[in-house]
Amino acid sequence: MDRARPLPSYLIQRYHGWKATTWAENRAWYRRLADEGQRPRAMVISCCDSRVHVTSIFGADQGEFFIHRNIANLVPVCEADGQHHGTSAAVEFAVTALKVAHLIVLGHSGCGGVQGCHDMCCGDAPELDERTSFVGRWMDILRPGFERVKDIAEPGARVRALEWQAVLVSLENLMSFPFVRAAVEAGDLTLHGLWADIGEGGLCQFDPATDSFVPL
Repeated sequence: MDRARPLPSYLIQRYHGWKATTWAENRAWYRRLADEGQRPRAMVISCCDSRVHVTSIFGADQGEFFIHRNIANLVPVCEADGQHHGTSAAVEFAVTALKVAHLIVLGHSGCGGVQGCHDMCCGDAPELDERTSFVGRWMDILRPGFERVKDIAEPGARVRALEWQAVLVSLENLMSFPFVRAAVEAGDLTLHGLWADIGEGGLCQFDPATDSFVPL
């Protein structure tokens, strides 16, 4: 740990500002969260992209959402192989321990991970095809989605469709987890697919009836 360094001063200043205002004004609430534990009603799986601010979008307070972030908001197929599976572990904990009522997959516009998958599948990003690429191997999860949209002629429309596929593939893969399927079939859990337009502030929801994303 000899390479760890002190935080930048601007982050330290922001922390002290938060402690003196937000925390101080809600001290009882934070102590309640600490003493009673978390009881989030929903889990949100979103992208790591710094522009995707889940709590701001929904005006949520601390303790409301169990949030897991990864590249391109992807959920892999259930693989009980004893290896390291961070996203799968988060889903398991949310569904079996926290008993969340809703599980939301939130995609977004201009996703760099989705663009990388698109370029890799088109043969334009050979570095992502390397076995040593963590990003490339993670984006392999989205290859089935690319197969569905590869015939769209206009590149921009194709990438946008692949952003939506990142949500849909994840929803499909969630149902491969036995505990997710059991909770859904029992009526204890509902799955939701959303896509956020960063520039326009829009939010679309997947509608199974029309097989499309519709504005909220």
